[in-house]
Amino acid sequence: MTQVAWEKPESAPEEAARSGVQWKYLVGFVALFVGIGYLILQGTISGARYFITIDELLAGDYVGQTVRISGAVIGDTIQYDPQNLIIDFTIANIPNETKDLARTLYEAAHDPNAAKLAIHIRDQVKPDLLQNEAQAILTGKLGTDGIFYATEVLLKCPSRYEEAAPNQAIADPLAGK
Repeated sequence: MTQVAWEKPESAPEEAARSGVQWKYLVGFVALFVGIGYLILQGTISGARYFITIDELLAGDYVGQTVRISGAVIGDTIQYDPQNLIIDFTIANIPNETKDLARTLYEAAHDPNAAKLAIHIRDQVKPDLLQNEAQAILTGKLGTDGIFYATEVLLKCPSRYEEAAPNQAIADPLAGK
């Protein structure tokens, strides 16, 4: 019978090959984690602001870009065509930060010197909250004609959500019994 002997060849080339493969994996994982970190950072920075103001929109080069803006609805300008589902109205600039939103909306809607922007919305039924001094948060594009063509509308009416004062709380009907 013939005996077969297994001999282990020199391990230096094999270990060098394994070492090279390990470095490739390490470099790949580092590149992957750096890429994921970059995407998270960019998403956090760009999502830090929910909307831009009318002043910022008009001062920047946003024509044709999809942006989210906010402003106070000027009630006298609301026009609705129920046949074609077209809504047109104007909003006035409000600052990013405010302590009393209701007061800020009132002042913006009645300030003749506030920056204003015409809004055009197609294929939407007129929302119930679209009224004078409501805060409109709109997503869309500024056209070259200076009109903002909105595709999404969010309306806030702070006067509808004010808390009742403690002395105006509803009395307990069982309290006197």
